[in-house]
Amino acid sequence: MIVLHLTDCPVGLRGTLTKWFLEIATGVFVGQVSARVRDEAWDRVKEHCRNGRAVLVFSSNGEQRLDFRVHGDTWEPIDFDGIKLMLRPSAPRLRAKRTEANDGRSQGFSNASKQRTAKYFSDMRRCLPENYVIVDLETTGLNPEVDEIIEIGAIKMIGYEKADIFQAFISNNKPIPHNVSRLTGIDEQMIHEAGKPISEVLAKFSEFISDLHVVGHNIDFDKRFLLNSYAKCGYNVITNRYVDTLSLSRRLIKGVESYKLNSLAKHLGIECSRSHRSISDCEATGQLYIKLLKMMDKGSEDAVI
Repeated sequence: MIVLHLTDCPVGLRGTLTKWFLEIATGVFVGQVSARVRDEAWDRVKEHCRNGRAVLVFSSNGEQRLDFRVHGDTWEPIDFDGIKLMLRPSAPRLRAKRTEANDGRSQGFSNASKQRTAKYFSDMRRCLPENYVIVDLETTGLNPEVDEIIEIGAIKMIGYEKADIFQAFISNNKPIPHNVSRLTGIDEQMIHEAGKPISEVLAKFSEFISDLHVVGHNIDFDKRFLLNSYAKCGYNVITNRYVDTLSLSRRLIKGVESYKLNSLAKHLGIECSRSHRSISDCEATGQLYIKLLKMMDKGSEDAVI
C-alpha cells in the first residue's frame, strides 16, 4: 500500500497522479503500484510541486515495515539506530536553515530559478483582489454537521480600504460549551440579548458580501459552516470566490512553528486586540493579507522572512 499526501500543489499535478493512484480526499492519494512506478511518480511530484509539500509513505521490508519520503517541508526524515523518524526542527534550526538559504542566494545561485519563482508570485499576485470581504466565524465546535455558528464578522474592503463592517450574534438551540465561552468571551447572556435567527443573519450577510471575493484564514473551516447553514435554511449556496491567507502564508512565510493566525500575527508584528472574536480576527487577517501581497510585490527573496 502507498499513501501520498500533497499540500498546496498545482491541480495539474494531482490530475497526473490519478493515472496511478486513487484520490480519496483533496491531495490524498492511495494505491498499490510497483517500486518503479512509485519512484517515477515521486520524481514527478518533486519536479512539479513548486512551493507545495509532499509526503510519501509506502510498505518496505525493514524493521518498521514502512518507509517514507518528504519534499518541501521543514520536517526531516532521520535515521535513529536503524529506525526512521521525523525530526521537527526547532526555531534555532529553522533560523539556521533560513540563513543558509539566504547565503546561497547572495552567492548568485540559480538566477533562472529566481526568475521562475518571481514570475510564479507575480502571476499569483495578479489573481488576488483589491476589493473583497474579510470573514471570520465563531462556532460552538469544529463539526458543521452538529455544531452551530454563534457569531459572524466581516469587513468590506474597497481598494484595500475599510468600507463597511458586519457583525452579528446568532441564536441557536444548543448551549455554548464552557471552553468556547472561555476562548471567545461569548456567553449565553450575550446570545440571548443580541442573537438573531440564522436565517435572518445569513440573508443580511449575503447582501453585505454581494459578489466580492471572501478572504479568511483557514477559510475552508468558515466555508463549510456557511454552506451547511445556507443549506439548512433553504437558501441558494453562495458562489463567491475564496482567498485563504493560511494557504498563502504557507507558500510565502518560512521559519515559523505554527501558521495559526495569532502566531503569524506575533511573527509579523500585527496587532491583534482580541483573538477568537470575529471582528478582531478579521482585522488581523486583513493586515496579514496586505503583508502577503507586499511580499509577492517584492519578489521571492523577500518572501522568506
